[in-house]
Amino acid sequence: MTVVPDETMMTLICDSCGTVASGPACVLPDAEVVWTFVAEQGWTGSPFATGPHRCPRCELVPGPAPVPARAPRRADTLGVLGVEHLDEVAIVTAAGDLDIATGDDLHGALSEAVDADRHVVVDLVRVHLIDSTALGVLVRARQDARQRGRRLSLAGPSRFVRTVLHTMRLDRVFPVFDNRRDAVDWSRAGTADRPRERSTAW
Repeated sequence: MTVVPDETMMTLICDSCGTVASGPACVLPDAEVVWTFVAEQGWTGSPFATGPHRCPRCELVPGPAPVPARAPRRADTLGVLGVEHLDEVAIVTAAGDLDIATGDDLHGALSEAVDADRHVVVDLVRVHLIDSTALGVLVRARQDARQRGRRLSLAGPSRFVRTVLHTMRLDRVFPVFDNRRDAVDWSRAGTADRPRERSTAW
């Protein structure tokens, strides 16, 4: 365990150098889900307590990018492919890994989409991996979009990404669609209703 929760505090241990950080325990339904605490401390890595996690100092040291526990490792780390602006919707398309290495690009693309005052669809069809950094970026983008009266939805996540969203309870926060067309149609419809849950084998 690299994050050690107890009743009131959480202790985060860097897997690279052993640096320790402590803070108030996050109110989460599952003690294994620690990505909010990791992000608040400015650390990176797995959204799960089992790690790996790296402190800000160790992020400056070259090494393999941290990945969520049980994640498939891929050689490509493509990140954001581009932003497509339609009439009322901006589509942010990503591929490969969404992690610390691609977090800035994801943040920039989502900011561009939100600043254009459009609804945002994040196309995840070709994304293999997502970590706590990318999850934090998505949550912040959703908040920015809501402040403008716009919606942000996710399209076509893989089974692994769906599992991460489900474990983090973020499938209750983001409207998730099987494909880009359904997400765009929902955005254009202007309804505040959440999409009907689709049966998915976890």
